[in-house]
Amino acid sequence: MSYAERATQQLEAIRAKLIPLEEYRKLLNGEELVSDWVTVDQSMINTFADATHDHQFIHVDPDRARETPFGGTIAHGFLTLSLLSTLAFDAMPGVQRARMGVNYGFDRVRFNSAVKEGARVRGKFRLVGLTERAVSIQSAWDTVIEVEGVKKPALEAHWITLALLDPNAD
Repeated sequence: MSYAERATQQLEAIRAKLIPLEEYRKLLNGEELVSDWVTVDQSMINTFADATHDHQFIHVDPDRARETPFGGTIAHGFLTLSLLSTLAFDAMPGVQRARMGVNYGFDRVRFNSAVKEGARVRGKFRLVGLTERAVSIQSAWDTVIEVEGVKKPALEAHWITLALLDPNAD
């Protein structure tokens, strides 16, 4: 599948999950939204290492990594952080009238435990802040990435996103 075809497919999936602003407001301080599980395999870790030029042995050399306290390779912390996008896409609805969504930033990020190669992770998201403007909606999310079978979460963050609104849409 080409990048253009993937982009079209993703756009259609986004449109299918759009909700009116009135419904989106009800998410504020409401229930936690939970994604499906995603497997973090060695191929994903290696691809991230290539993209970031971070080839530290703990990530890409299974033989040497077996000798560490982790017993094998682990995902980069920033790979874990970057998975928030796909986990959020799975768990969160979008707002009707939004032209696009962008990352605004993080107030806090903590890497609490390693994600071992082959582990499954999922995201949990709770909307804790909402700022509405004429052309945008800023959302603040308390986020957690948990590892299946591990008590301590891999990551906790306060994530701020921005939906840019189409002022001409109804």
